[in-house]
Amino acid sequence: MRVVVLYHESGEDAAVEDQDVLVQRDAVAAALQRRGYQVSCLGCTLDLAAVKRLLLALEPDSVFNLVESLGGTDRLMTLATMLLDALQIPYTGTHTDAILATSNKLTAKQRLHDAGLPTPAWLPARANDIVAYRSANDDKRWILKPVLEHASFGMDDDAVVTAEDLAMLEAKRSDREQQLGRPVFAEQFIEGRELNLSLLGGRVLPPAEIDFSSFPPDKPRIVGHQAKWDEHSFEYQQTPRHFAFPATDASLLERVADLALNCWQLFQLSGYARVDFRIDRAGQPWILEINANPCLSPDAGFAAALSQADISYDEAIQRIIEYSVRWAPEPVESSRPTLRR
Repeated sequence: MRVVVLYHESGEDAAVEDQDVLVQRDAVAAALQRRGYQVSCLGCTLDLAAVKRLLLALEPDSVFNLVESLGGTDRLMTLATMLLDALQIPYTGTHTDAILATSNKLTAKQRLHDAGLPTPAWLPARANDIVAYRSANDDKRWILKPVLEHASFGMDDDAVVTAEDLAMLEAKRSDREQQLGRPVFAEQFIEGRELNLSLLGGRVLPPAEIDFSSFPPDKPRIVGHQAKWDEHSFEYQQTPRHFAFPATDASLLERVADLALNCWQLFQLSGYARVDFRIDRAGQPWILEINANPCLSPDAGFAAALSQADISYDEAIQRIIEYSVRWAPEPVESSRPTLRR
């Protein structure tokens, strides 16, 4: 079986989070080769005509999609899956509609709210009304997030703000938007624990918790850009994940696992995903983010969850490829050359 590992091109001057895709590419390709697949790697750019020609020449049975950004922004990453849809080539992970719904945080939050799933209250970009109910431990703090970029984009301590009223919040949101050069929205900041639940083929893997215990009291407990990407920073070194939970967390873990499955079903996710939660002081879980195609680097959270579930990295990569064939659209008449299977 021929597999093309499709990834977004990342030059030497690219941000560290963009260069991480090269680590994922090499790890995924090596795992596939060890499982006996014929593997080619193809960098994707905004020159989609060239990507199309190369894909047709390679005649893949499936594409392992690692495209997380194009043209310097995450909002264009679905161009890759749209191209694969048009060519009727099966690909791994979540399909275009679900990527669009989850990568736009406002769309995702509105869908969660409409389905009755708990997501923190928010102030949409360029809006004048707060949406949804607030957490019981409301302390007038908000976190300013980009609408269409990955969760750590521009995320630092200054993203957490205090606002006495709506006008002040809107002013701070607007200032942050100008600073980042991207649409920004405000979300109620949930002070509390942070849990990440990874899923593989609709199965919830063991939950992980981010340990903020080394943070000083006045430092916002967030997994920002430095915590994710700067291995020399305090934030990176003092936000370890752990998988050990006391027996008293049993009902909480059952609740967040159910919510993760609700997200999987609501957004029609496939292959693999991750759902991030905050737990407020009352023990109420709140859904923060839904990552349709989380990082597959061997040292990332998804791989750590696999290890806790006694699933090898290579086995997971093979399963993801198998799911791509299972979730492939029905074939239609096309000018694309017939695939040899």
